[in-house]
Amino acid sequence: MTENMKGLLLDDRWAPVTSEMGFLETDAEHAARAFAAWQAGLLASRGVAVEVRPVRGSLEQALSSLLPLTTPEVRRYLFIPTRGPWTAYVENTRGGTDAASAMGYMARTLGCRGMRVVAVPHTYRNGKGRYGAVMLEVYGPHRTQWLNSVRALGASNDGGHWVFDQSGEPFPFEKVEQYQARRVRDRFTFEMLKDYLHHLGLSPFEEGFYLPQGAPGWLVEKTGPVFATHEDFTLEQARAEVL
Repeated sequence: MTENMKGLLLDDRWAPVTSEMGFLETDAEHAARAFAAWQAGLLASRGVAVEVRPVRGSLEQALSSLLPLTTPEVRRYLFIPTRGPWTAYVENTRGGTDAASAMGYMARTLGCRGMRVVAVPHTYRNGKGRYGAVMLEVYGPHRTQWLNSVRALGASNDGGHWVFDQSGEPFPFEKVEQYQARRVRDRFTFEMLKDYLHHLGLSPFEEGFYLPQGAPGWLVEKTGPVFATHEDFTLEQARAEVL
């Protein structure tokens, strides 16, 4: 049950930033510089430059480089090396990371697998809290039936009722019989998500999975003009809105 999630990354202290994360099966610096080049091409006409720099320290110190959180435009993106072949991706928008389009595009650009991972406890009660969600999306380097999506699974609370969705061919390790569970929220659980990710070479909810042997994270930052509606927020302010 999503409301009983135990073992979220950093005890969920960095939600909503880490409630959704992206992953690319490539080197962190390589991913960051390719992403920066893509963004620079999109933003040059606005006079916005895109810079890349290493950030060192603990995982929480690396995440702190994203602050302040912003709206409506993302201004900072962080690429974090891991103990496996994957690089993690988070960004500094006030509402939390939105990994889908970036990971899909970068998987094609870099010729590697990409991933979107969502784990949000269901805490919504009486107009406050978050709608729960457990989701996994895997992208490939080539076009598929739907863009370059290889496999997608999700159980989420859609404004008050639970829905389960899946597309693509199941991986051999999937517990497909569970998808018939009577309660929709039980068809894809947090424990199942962790198990599937383990099979794919990830332990994204463990702090020790990140920044191996003192390797730096890589921050991609936009500098220059911001939108007239630009606002900055502390992590505490962003959390107060959604938790």
